[in-house]
Amino acid sequence: MSTLIRSALLVKFSEVSRTVGIDADRLIQHVGGDRSCMFSPDLHVPEPWLARMLESSEQAGQGASASIGLLMAETWRMSDFGPISLLLQHQPTLRHALGQLETYRHLLSESVAVHVEEFDDIAIVHQQVITERPNPGRQPVELSVGALQSLMKSMLGGHWKPRSVHFSHAAPASLHVHQRLFGTRVEFGCDFDGITIDRHDLDRPNPLGDVNLARYAKEFLDERPHGKQASTASNVRRAIQLLLPRGRSGIEQVGQQLGMSSRTLQRRLEQEGVEFSTLLGEVRRGLANRYLGDQRYPVSQVATLLGFSEVSTFSRWFAAQFGVSPTRWRAGQPA
Repeated sequence: MSTLIRSALLVKFSEVSRTVGIDADRLIQHVGGDRSCMFSPDLHVPEPWLARMLESSEQAGQGASASIGLLMAETWRMSDFGPISLLLQHQPTLRHALGQLETYRHLLSESVAVHVEEFDDIAIVHQQVITERPNPGRQPVELSVGALQSLMKSMLGGHWKPRSVHFSHAAPASLHVHQRLFGTRVEFGCDFDGITIDRHDLDRPNPLGDVNLARYAKEFLDERPHGKQASTASNVRRAIQLLLPRGRSGIEQVGQQLGMSSRTLQRRLEQEGVEFSTLLGEVRRGLANRYLGDQRYPVSQVATLLGFSEVSTFSRWFAAQFGVSPTRWRAGQPA
């Protein structure tokens, strides 16, 4: 089953597409989607619908329309987070808001994962778009990172700027929209997608935060029918993808990331009829295809990103999975 997103993203696409001459009605029909979803923001629809529409817009676009994901992010407002908007707006700090964004992500998008790493005086807010596709695509990634910055600005002030913005994909021909939206250094061909900020920004008090309104919003969200929440297996896939580059993809570390013991995690996976090792293999195979398909990543770096401490260990695993060595597999891919 496809990963689900909130249909507000299709509504946003429809609104922005009109400003750059893109026929959203034709595109939604082209990808096999339901046109009514572009007018109803609170439905949950397959993520590939939006991804294919964004990709088609990029391929057919000229100038700014080739950055349709960023154009959508540029108009992003707190209200676009839907049912969780009030809860996010009244969190005491950005750190709390990012935590709640992850807790209630099933109400927004199952495909986006946020993780914070802290080093001395900086913090890296990783934003990952997790899909069944080998490569999530430039447009969905830029949209999600742009929306993340919008959340940060709402918490830290409209004049706030991050230290830098990072994308794993190559730089596009024009960076005009990137420079206008982010207003800071944007780097491409990185090991991650996300935003680097001053560490103290995570805990800067939110002047608009109201503990009573936040509690009210949380009670409302906890009492409402949540619909189809992400499965344990889906959560495990997301956690594995976040933890792999740090070599922490064992069931104990994944359980800790998800707030449960390894025994509880194993039991829940058994109830869903899947095994942890199967999920780990699926994620690694998908990422191996993605990274080896990009010539910018040397095999040694791919091994690290997949959680292997030695290239030789990665090569043996890859040969067992794909029948050839990583080098031979890469040589057989179209240029």
